[in-house]
Amino acid sequence: QVQLVESGGGLVQAGGSLRLSCAASGQTFSSLSVGWLRQAPGKERKFVAAIGFVGTTIYYADVVKGRFTLSRDNTKNTLYLVMHNLQPDDTAVYYCSAARVQLNDFSAYTIDFWGQGTQVSVSS
Repeated sequence: QVQLVESGGGLVQAGGSLRLSCAASGQTFSSLSVGWLRQAPGKERKFVAAIGFVGTTIYYADVVKGRFTLSRDNTKNTLYLVMHNLQPDDTAVYYCSAARVQLNDFSAYTIDFWGQGTQVSVSS
């Protein structure tokens, strides 16, 4: 089992920045592809970004490219998401997730572990 604990959400004005963190425990972190999905009120959960085992390959959703940066520190078992130029459409609960698959296979269907979610709210 893997436990994922998110932190760093909050309320910001449009154009602002936040950094989300996800601390993992319970299994070798470096053997997991990890990433973030988000869910806005009344909408389905959507992919944001994911990163491979050693952090050299990263995928982003088109809507966050150029604004969000995903990274991982395997020595600290932690995943980071730095978000710049936040917009009201970024408002959602952000979920940290982990999968015991290669990054190419990372999706909502292959995710094995989920965090409890952290709220990000962006005011206009």
